[in-house]
Order: sequence, then C-alpha cells, then structure tokens
Amino acid sequence: MVRVLKPGGRFVFAGEPTTVGDGYARTLSTLTWRVVTNATKLPGLRGWRRPQGELDESSRAAALEALVDLHTFTPQDLQRIAHNAGAVEVQTATEEFTAAMLGWPLRTFECTVPPGRLGWGWARFAFTSWKTLGWVDANVWRHVVPKGWFYNVMITGVKPS
Repeated sequence: MVRVLKPGGRFVFAGEPTTVGDGYARTLSTLTWRVVTNATKLPGLRGWRRPQGELDESSRAAALEALVDLHTFTPQDLQRIAHNAGAVEVQTATEEFTAAMLGWPLRTFECTVPPGRLGWGWARFAFTSWKTLGWVDANVWRHVVPKGWFYNVMITGVKPS
C-alpha cells in the first residue's frame, strides 16, 4: 500500500473486523440463527418464518462468507504491518463493542423473518439501540475495554516524504 502512494500520501482502511470482534459476532449470529429458525417452526410462530429455500440460501451465503472473509486483525498487528511497510504517523482506531454485540443478532434476526414483518417500530428500536450503544462504546467503553475487543478496526498512515 505504501509503495503506490506519492510521498506524503495518506492511506485509510476502515471497517476491518478485529479477531476478537469477529469471534463474538459469528458466535452471536450463529446462536441467534439457530434459536430463531427453530423457534419459528413452532405452531403460532410459523408466520414469522421465511420460506425454507430462502433460509437455506442465506445459510449457504453465510458459510461462503465465513470461508472468504478470512482477514481479521488486531490493532497492534495492523500497526506493525504498516510500520514494516515503511509508513509513518500510523494510527488505529476501533468502534462497535456493545453496538456490535447487539447489531449482529438484530441483523441475523431480521434475515430470518419475512420482509415487512417487523415494521417501522422495529426499525426505530434497532437503529436507536445501535446508535445509543455506539455512543456508549465511544464515550465509555473505549476508556475501559482494550482496542482489540471492539468489532471494527480502522488504520491510517502516511508515506514518508
């Protein structure tokens, strides 16, 4: 990355999953998927279930994503890689700790129910909850929790002049 920049040029990579964040996101997503897809087989809840073919396709897509989305990092590893490549002014930042712990199960749940079933009340709840936890993460947890525990890591650096 550094070799293609002009001297003084800056690179930014955003939204890469941390190793720890990817671990809990996949675990929470898988658990949510299993609970909801099994619960919606019960009488009275079948109207909340997507057709089996759609669920199967979603499972195949998730399995493929798990195979091809292999790049997880720690903030320290990203900094080391950038420094070893010759970058200066290297910094990492992380986001989404509790927001990711809520967001992944919410998105997984949304994928298991028919479109339109949840409505605007659900959308408002999900979005405001995620935004609120994002604020808590940025203003409280970032002072307490190690960077590597957050879900997303971003990195920036500069090619020396």
